[in-house]
Amino acid sequence: MLNKNLIVTTVLASAAVLPVMAVNMSDTLKLTEIEVIAPRKTSVELTPLTVSTVGSETIENSGQSSLLPVLQNQIPGLFVSERGFAGYGVSGGSAGSVSIRGVGQGNKVLFMIDGQPQWAGVFGHSLPDTYVANGVERVEVVRGPSSLLYGSNAMGGSINIVTKRATKEGLSGRSRAMFGSFTTQKFNTAVSYRKGKFGATAAGQVDRSNGNRAGSDFWLANEYLQLQYKADSHWQLGSNVDMTQSKANNPGTIQDPLVSMWTKIFRGTASVFVHDNFGPAKGGFQSYINWGSHHVDDGYAPDADPTDYIFRSTDYNMGLIAFQNFNLWKSNEISVGIDFVHWGGHTWNYKKADNSKYGDFTAHENEVAGYVMMQQGFFNDMVNINGGVRLQHSSQYGNEWVPQAGFILKPFAGNSLKFSFGKGFRAPNLRELYLYAPANPDLKPEYLYNYEVEIRQSALDNRLNGGISLYFIDGKDMIQVQRVDGRPRNMNIGSFINKGFEIDLSYMITPRLTAMANYSYLHTDGDVLYAPKNKLSAQMTYTPDRWSFTVESNSIWGLKTGGPDKSNYSLLNLRGSYTIPGNAPVTLMIKADNLTDKHYEIVYGCPMPGATVMGGVEIKF
Repeated sequence: MLNKNLIVTTVLASAAVLPVMAVNMSDTLKLTEIEVIAPRKTSVELTPLTVSTVGSETIENSGQSSLLPVLQNQIPGLFVSERGFAGYGVSGGSAGSVSIRGVGQGNKVLFMIDGQPQWAGVFGHSLPDTYVANGVERVEVVRGPSSLLYGSNAMGGSINIVTKRATKEGLSGRSRAMFGSFTTQKFNTAVSYRKGKFGATAAGQVDRSNGNRAGSDFWLANEYLQLQYKADSHWQLGSNVDMTQSKANNPGTIQDPLVSMWTKIFRGTASVFVHDNFGPAKGGFQSYINWGSHHVDDGYAPDADPTDYIFRSTDYNMGLIAFQNFNLWKSNEISVGIDFVHWGGHTWNYKKADNSKYGDFTAHENEVAGYVMMQQGFFNDMVNINGGVRLQHSSQYGNEWVPQAGFILKPFAGNSLKFSFGKGFRAPNLRELYLYAPANPDLKPEYLYNYEVEIRQSALDNRLNGGISLYFIDGKDMIQVQRVDGRPRNMNIGSFINKGFEIDLSYMITPRLTAMANYSYLHTDGDVLYAPKNKLSAQMTYTPDRWSFTVESNSIWGLKTGGPDKSNYSLLNLRGSYTIPGNAPVTLMIKADNLTDKHYEIVYGCPMPGATVMGGVEIKF
């Protein structure tokens, strides 16, 4: 029997859908402030990829300091594992794994910051605590494999975090402070300065929380700096540095509690870039490095002796990216590029008593790739075709070919039909290859083939938008542990089939009243953790004069948490704000999450918080 939270969710979803039905039962909408935008390495007009963008207004209005909860609510088919109120962590018991269409465990979704791949060089996982909302212009999400453009780890999709640029002449910025449940404090600021051809942007953030469970306190600081210089109409160059420090405490699960389990991390990323634009030819070059240092205390059971060591690791991935797009004739684009990445790291333990080291491990790998993609439109772009191929060579596994093809039909105004076929893959990481007992240096990449159809429609002067996507994913050579001669060994023996559909709807009812909803259904042929069978998000926003009110509901059914039962829950959230006008407008804000105090788990044995409240103030200048 459906509970009252589910009824609330259904009412909210109906509020978004009913206006659509009044126009045309087959029409669908796209999410508020989400539009189809291409990755930087190509343009979107002729590409069959399913790409959604979440803009800065949506991110800032969410009141979140982490990007992941925002993306989960806004993007159908995307889900994030959580174990508590604040922080994700990076070791045993960590959360923050991101899946798209049920593909994500083992770092199969690639995160990037301004096109730079972000993952730990030894263990290959993403670093969820580093993906902060401060200083972000937009986030581009590819739902489905994008290995043609980005290579390994973009097997299930890619998420590119695009940072803010200084676009306004002079000095401008914003600062925010928020306080709330569990003694939580969040402070962030972002400042931009532009004078002529030169621009600079700096951002900083500090989060603190005691967490919703004893022993789950969390602390994070983030600093960002970007410099850019537009030499002339053809050339732009710049550099950026992004650093994050955090400490996350983990009390373990209710069934198996831990004492003194914590992770302390430092992550940094830096790059230098050059962009060119000569009309029919435009592209760029970027050199980058991403590095990290981790301290981990594995903790101990309450009735056991404390651990006598700290686990340490340092890692890096660095590389070069070069790409160029050519528009040689009408409705045509040819994209070519070269990528090189060198990645690796060092792990060891050290004794708490005397700092003596043991268990040293050091390794690295190299990968180089080239790709070409062509897009062509016919009959005034009513028909568009796309095709491309990537060849990636690794010092460990040899060559990997990545094909992609598709087409777009636009039979009438505001309508498009897309079909795409693509391959995605993930290279084995150093842990799987060389570290710990199951290691196997002969592993090959995991891969999948994705088949997808998408229909989109807009109407009422683009106030009514939406789409539906249907997909079929065939995964091969998944890395799993198998007994070989009585010993555990990583082997390429796994396979899976994922299939489902996604719907997104939005309607600008009036300039001050908007509604949105998105729903995704996933069917898998195996047990997949943290990938719900059904996911529904709905939201209505009303902005009279200086006020803003948002009611939001998020529902999950059929979520496998690692426990004996599946998790089903619905959450109701509210946000409100009032802006005091002036030369430096001041906004007072409040947000309340899980108003019905729903008790639920995403990670088995880690209860999520009940009702929480945050309030704060923001000033813009």
